[in-house]
Amino acid sequence: MSPDGRTGAVMLAGLAVLAGMLAGCTASQVTASPAANTLENSAPATPIPTAPATAHPKASQVLPVAPGAGALPQTETYPSIHDTAWRNAMHDLWLAVTRGKPRDAMPAFFPELAYAQVKAIAYPRSDWENRLWADFALDVLAAHALVGPHAKLLQVIMAPSSEAAWIPTGYCYNSAGYWHINGARLVYLKDGQERSIGIASLISWRGVWYVVHFGGVIRPAVGLVDDPETGTGIPGPAGGC
Repeated sequence: MSPDGRTGAVMLAGLAVLAGMLAGCTASQVTASPAANTLENSAPATPIPTAPATAHPKASQVLPVAPGAGALPQTETYPSIHDTAWRNAMHDLWLAVTRGKPRDAMPAFFPELAYAQVKAIAYPRSDWENRLWADFALDVLAAHALVGPHAKLLQVIMAPSSEAAWIPTGYCYNSAGYWHINGARLVYLKDGQERSIGIASLISWRGVWYVVHFGGVIRPAVGLVDDPETGTGIPGPAGGC
């Protein structure tokens, strides 16, 4: 169960992956920057439409998000939820879920080279591949088993920016800071019914939101689906890193 008592995650058997070295920060350790409250997503959670059909002429095409950004240094720019990078990221994530192909979502996933800059741990690129990406791949397959191949993504709902936090250098084994937010909702239509699942954790790199944990953060080596609900569900909660 999540801290707010939401519906438990759906679990599917998966391959074992390396244990992570990271422990989640508590909400008391980091706080949202006052600047976040003045940004474009400061209002209560509102639906963010997916890209219009004209932006994606080929529904099965993986779209670029921010090519090459992972090799560049971090910035403190707050990520937009109204730009092409965000729409493409959500398109690619949903494509991966409906096709059951985790690599379709690679552009939407936190870049390996950025992770190597962020994490002050031994062998961060190995941790990215064997833990972070491996967990994500299992979660995509779990979501595919739940959602199926024909569900239509209706919208993505984000928590308000007041729930976002700038995670500074020195917290959570970090050597670089980033914006973090929990619990975005993927709202979709399946068999005539509106349903939704969560994105456990998003973090930023150079003003772009990336998925870093899909089904869960602290978790066993199995695929998870975050808080599947009938209807839109509730984004959040705040906290973590």
